[in-house]
Amino acid sequence: MAEAAERETKRSEMLTLCLPSLSEDDPLFSQKKDLVHGSDLTFKFQVPVPSNREEVFHIFEQIVRSARILYLDEVELYFMEDDDYGPFSCRNELESLNTILLMISSLISCAKPDGLEVLQILQNATVAMINSVGAKYTDYMVAKDFPVDAKELLKWGDSCGIRTKLKIAYFEEAGRGAVASEDIKIGDIALEVPESLIISEEHVRESDMFDVLKELDDVSSETMLLLWSMKERRNSNSKFKIYFKTLPEKFKTGLTFGIDALAALEGTLLFEELLQAKEHLRQQYDALCPTLFAKYPKIFPPELYTWDCYLWACELWYSNGMKIVCSDGKLRTCLVPVAGLLNHSLCPHVLRYGRVNSETKSLKFLVSRHCGEGEQCYLSYGSLPGSHLITFYGFLPKGDNPYDVIPLDFDVPSAENDSSCQSGEPARTSHMVRGTWLSKSSKPHTYGLSPPLLAHLRSILRSSDIELHAEFHGQDEETERAVLDTLISVFSPMLEGLGDTNEIDRENPSWDVKLALDYKDLLRRIICSVLDSCAAGIRELDLSLVQH
Repeated sequence: MAEAAERETKRSEMLTLCLPSLSEDDPLFSQKKDLVHGSDLTFKFQVPVPSNREEVFHIFEQIVRSARILYLDEVELYFMEDDDYGPFSCRNELESLNTILLMISSLISCAKPDGLEVLQILQNATVAMINSVGAKYTDYMVAKDFPVDAKELLKWGDSCGIRTKLKIAYFEEAGRGAVASEDIKIGDIALEVPESLIISEEHVRESDMFDVLKELDDVSSETMLLLWSMKERRNSNSKFKIYFKTLPEKFKTGLTFGIDALAALEGTLLFEELLQAKEHLRQQYDALCPTLFAKYPKIFPPELYTWDCYLWACELWYSNGMKIVCSDGKLRTCLVPVAGLLNHSLCPHVLRYGRVNSETKSLKFLVSRHCGEGEQCYLSYGSLPGSHLITFYGFLPKGDNPYDVIPLDFDVPSAENDSSCQSGEPARTSHMVRGTWLSKSSKPHTYGLSPPLLAHLRSILRSSDIELHAEFHGQDEETERAVLDTLISVFSPMLEGLGDTNEIDRENPSWDVKLALDYKDLLRRIICSVLDSCAAGIRELDLSLVQH
């Protein structure tokens, strides 16, 4: 008691720590604000100094919870379960912890001794949590070799001002990627690219084709970049000749799936999406390219503007394009030499790279978790489902992807319609499911499914005329059974629709067939998990009935 009283007497100040505030521009602002208030959290924390470790760790826990809410995305928020404080995903965790680390670092240089001790405890705890996130994602790929043309690219980049702690390697499982040439600590710059080497629409404006393209209606800057890339790829005098030389002659994405791969995908939404995407691109090409090389053959040589060349350019920009805020403040889709060779991971090293530094006029790729020498350095392509990654990048990530969801659309009874809807026209509301193995809830009647989906189904079924059977004790049990039966009626046909892929040769499949089968296996696994969870829920209800 005496020690506690003495410590309270010594406390003469408060250490204030501030996380970024919720932005009202965030489309999830209202939900996040409700979460913060409902959990009695804040984005501003005061730590008495001096404080013992137990007190500091208690506040640290609150800081982490608040930061996680700050960086929730739509899918993570949708699947957030009651009393779930995270972690919600590797992306969310790394974003949150790196923000905390940045906040702490900004205070250390001017902290007094007692405050410095508190900050060092917080800093060590944050770094330990970041390391624990990365430890779960050990590198499973082994570099096979270091291609000659990749070394040439790095040599060219070095002569043009690119600074990097990476070297380009070839991985049998994923093609090219990058490995750390030395230990790269949290916050270090793995790669720095001068803005002058970033390929954007400004290069189109400097070319001979811009005077033609600017006069055409409905030609976007993205389309101009496609056309420029098709020609620049074969330009022996191009400033980016070495860069284009290192690009593959053929990309392997869903847009170039063959007939067998598409046939393997039949019964999935991805099958329809791929057909529609290829048809859309073909229509774009037919409406533009033949006219251009017919009218302006010197500027648009026909041999450089074939359908195959157009598709190559589309795949280049889809798989390598990055949204970058340039030094003039404008957001542009760009190609970034060297950076485009980094592979994607669910637990990336590099998360934040979207803005050119206004002082150095360069794009810096800082690591958000430690990357050891010889370890593959991963980039985040975004919070993307496997279907998107297959279509535009040509791969499925290793591990459980929390963004692999199956969308569901339900009719909303007219009684629940918004007043703005016309009478008699049922509204639509979108929900989704993902693998129920990702659920952390052990509460009854959760079934590994999202609270919004369950709440919606219960509301719908309770408002309808459910016939109660005598053997059930109250409407809640009957509603729960109706919810599970509804889900089974939705997902059983979905599973049957996937068909049997056992007849397809899995021994020596082509790259696209293998990828299609892997995706179909993923869908089957998700659907089976939902059906198994529903079956388990029905067994629980039956057991409850017997006990009553």
